Amino acid sequence: MTDWLTVTPGDAPLIVAFPHTGTDIPARIEAGMIDPWRARKDADWWIDRLYAFATELGATTVRTGISRSVIDVNRDPSGQSLYPGMTTTGLCPTETFDGEPLYQPGHEPDAVEIEARRTEFFDPYHAAITAQIERLSADGGPVVLYDAHSIRSYVPRLFDGQLPQFNIGDNGGVTCDPALTSAVEAACIASGDTHVVNGRFKGGWTTRHYGRPAKGVHAIQMELACRGYVDEPSEMTAATWPTPFDAARAAPITRTLRDVLTAARDFAISQRA
Repeated sequence: MTDWLTVTPGDAPLIVAFPHTGTDIPARIEAGMIDPWRARKDADWWIDRLYAFATELGATTVRTGISRSVIDVNRDPSGQSLYPGMTTTGLCPTETFDGEPLYQPGHEPDAVEIEARRTEFFDPYHAAITAQIERLSADGGPVVLYDAHSIRSYVPRLFDGQLPQFNIGDNGGVTCDPALTSAVEAACIASGDTHVVNGRFKGGWTTRHYGRPAKGVHAIQMELACRGYVDEPSEMTAATWPTPFDAARAAPITRTLRDVLTAARDFAISQRA
């Protein structure tokens, strides 16, 4: 654990990763940005708090406190787009989801700066995930890596209309056993809320990089629409967003997510029998 990277080891064959809940921006980087609020607007707000129960299930959690506006640890470090032909943000984003510039002119990160940020923040985060996968699979048993995300329900630049509540991604059935996807999907269906498998979000770099079911690592991504646990204002401003986390408000979706993670954990355990 460091002041920005937190690893909480558990004994179950389940890892929950939080790549986008961080809001820390080093002062030297923030000084070149246009608006600190804008630079934090697209965080996966409160997701680590929403999944606070994960450790009760024996899950290991890995979280970076660094803002995705500094470096997005769920993007391909080569710079290759995860969704060719579609709007997305890069390894070191220069604009928000809404297309607003993040940096003052002349302060955008160049190749040297991007590499420095990768060395300082990206590599240690993924080294931590790799270490936990190796620890939990040391006995030869399979492990599930669950990548936890959220996004506003409406982001016209990224997708049309309202996003389903639960967005499950396994990159078209590549990154995990279909039985795991089915178990996660069943928990979402039981909630009575909307869901989709491999819709707009099929799994980011974390899911695609680590998901090797033939080698015992099953990776799956969950992208939640924020409306499931916080109220989304009609107008996004520094005064209205983010709305505070309220455990009572989030209780219904928390129950579903507990079922989702339990299903993921139990899948991994069943494969060890």
